[in-house]
Amino acid sequence: MFKALVVEKDPSSGETRARVDTIDEGDLPDGDVTVVVEFSTVNYKDGLCIGPGGGLVRSYPHVPGIDFAGRVERSEDPRYAPGDPVVLTGWRVGEAHWGGYAQKARVKADWLVPLPAGFTTRQAMAVGTAGLTATLAIIALEDHGLTPANGPVLVTGAAGGVGSVATAMLAKAGYEVAAVTGRPDQADYLKQLGAKRIIPRSELAETIKRPLESETWAGCVDAVGGSMLARVLGQMKYGASVAAVGLAGGSDLPASVIPFLLRGINLLGIDSVLQPFEARQRAWQRIARDMPMDKLDAMVQPATLSDLPRLGREILQGKVRGRVVVDVNG
Repeated sequence: MFKALVVEKDPSSGETRARVDTIDEGDLPDGDVTVVVEFSTVNYKDGLCIGPGGGLVRSYPHVPGIDFAGRVERSEDPRYAPGDPVVLTGWRVGEAHWGGYAQKARVKADWLVPLPAGFTTRQAMAVGTAGLTATLAIIALEDHGLTPANGPVLVTGAAGGVGSVATAMLAKAGYEVAAVTGRPDQADYLKQLGAKRIIPRSELAETIKRPLESETWAGCVDAVGGSMLARVLGQMKYGASVAAVGLAGGSDLPASVIPFLLRGINLLGIDSVLQPFEARQRAWQRIARDMPMDKLDAMVQPATLSDLPRLGREILQGKVRGRVVVDVNG
C-alpha cells in the first residue's frame, strides 16, 4: 500500500472530490516499468483534473499529476534497470493514465526519459512539464534562426511556470528578455530571473488598431495566446518566429494574415504531450546544460500531497508563481 491523491466523481451530482488515500500496487494501470515516484509538480492541467468539474479526466477513480521524477523499481524493458533515475512528461499521464500524485506509478517504457547525469529528481521536477515546454520553444526558435544578436525576445505569461523557465534560460544564453506579466508584484522576481524589461500585460491587451506595428521583437515565447498573441504578431521583426505554447488567453486568434504575408512571421506550435523520445531527450540535455540552478531555486515553491486540492484551485485562478514541486513522500 502507498499514498496517493485520489480524485473520485459522484455519479449523481457529477461533482469530483480529491483526497489523500492509500491504494494498492495491484490497482496501478498496465505498463512496462514501475517507478518509485519522488517528486511531481502542479501544472494548469493538474488544476483542471483536480477541480470540481473533473476537466480532462477520462475515468474515475483517478490519480492526477501530469509529470513525475523518480527511480525504477521494476522493469520489463532492457533500457531501464532498478534504481535508474527517470523523468516522465506528457503522453496523457495524469489525464487518461494515472499520474505522478502517488508514491508509485506504472507506465510504458517509451514514455520515460533517463535523467541526465548530475541532475536530481527534485531539480527535474522544478523544471517539469512547464520547463520542458519552454525549452522546446527555445529550441524551435533557434532552429528557425534566432540568436542573441537578432535582438530582444519577448516572453508572455512570464511569471508562470513556462514563462519563468523561458525567461531564465534565455537570459543565461545571452538573450535580452522582455517579460510580460499581469502581476506588477512579480517585477522583482522576473528581474531576478534575468529579465531586462518588465511589460505590463495591459500594454499588449489593447485592441489591435493596425495589423503591423513597429518591428520590435526578434522572437517570442508566448504562453498566453488569444488576443495578446494576435497583438504580438504585429510587433515581430521581419522573418521572426513566435513559439506558442499555451491557451490561457483563449484559443481564438483574432489576427490578420498581414504579418505572415508582409513580414514572413513564423508561428510555431509547441506541444510537449506527444514529443518523440529524441526531441524529449534533446530538450532534457539542454536543460541540464543551460538551466541556471540558482534561478531554478528561486522559482520553486515546495508542496506535499495534502496541499494539492488547494493548489489545484489556485493555479486555475492565476495565483501560483513559478514552479510548485510536490514531494509525494513529504
